[in-house]
Amino acid sequence: MSAATDRERLRIAVQKSGRLAEFSQDLLARCGLGFRRSRDKLFCFGESLAVDLLLVRDDDIPCLIEQGVCDIGIVGRNVLAEYSAARQDGGIVELRALDSAHCRLSIAVPQELSCATVQELNGLRIATSYPALLGAWLAEQGVAAPIVELSGSVEIAPRLGTADAICDLVSSGATLAANQLRETFKVLDSEAVVAGAQSPPADARGELLHLLLGRIDGVVRVRESKLVMLHIDRFGVDRINALLPNPQLPTVTPVEGGNGRVALQAVCDGPVTWQHLEDLRRAGASQLLVLPVEKLLA
Repeated sequence: MSAATDRERLRIAVQKSGRLAEFSQDLLARCGLGFRRSRDKLFCFGESLAVDLLLVRDDDIPCLIEQGVCDIGIVGRNVLAEYSAARQDGGIVELRALDSAHCRLSIAVPQELSCATVQELNGLRIATSYPALLGAWLAEQGVAAPIVELSGSVEIAPRLGTADAICDLVSSGATLAANQLRETFKVLDSEAVVAGAQSPPADARGELLHLLLGRIDGVVRVRESKLVMLHIDRFGVDRINALLPNPQLPTVTPVEGGNGRVALQAVCDGPVTWQHLEDLRRAGASQLLVLPVEKLLA
């Protein structure tokens, strides 16, 4: 393969292991991308499109984009925001939110410590792996608190006496409870995002990026969507529409020999529960069928 052809291949960086590794590769597979792995399993050559995959540490993804080693990456918003805050620039930006891996970067204190207002953080030593984000947030709040930078096991810092509070990612809150900590103030809402340079590549990679982002939009949009199909009398269509959860514009067609009944189908942007189906049946619907939606191109 020539060097010129290499430069026209879009490169995506994703986690090689961790909570976003499987999600990222599943997302790309749903976008129609297939890959052949190298022997070291750190590079995947795109077989269906001129798109290659780099398997790396999540903390390295923003830097790889900035250096031009890859064009985009799938990473947590927390990682991207920390990278940007540390450099105080917007060179690498969030291109798409992926509505997955939701969590939040929050400050937590020992359960016995009273901390009802942000100002009570003044003077507290706060341990974190996100010093730039925490520093910017404290400055916005007008709080002067020493930051203790740690690379891991942040939650045990108060018990070890190395900090009075922590700033760390919180999902369910179970880890905080296990360490006798209480969540107090939220610094950032995070989720998986597509990160990339502010300006897309000016060559063929830019077209590939536009195509891929369109496919990602379609996959994310229908992740929880369902196709609902049913029969109803033609005067009951509005009544049924009012009961469907977040429906798109339905398609209505006559039923052959249906004595005035019509077939209605609609994509619902969200879960369709048994309660929804029972409500629809009580409203006169029959032949109810719910199917998953794999792809949607608007």
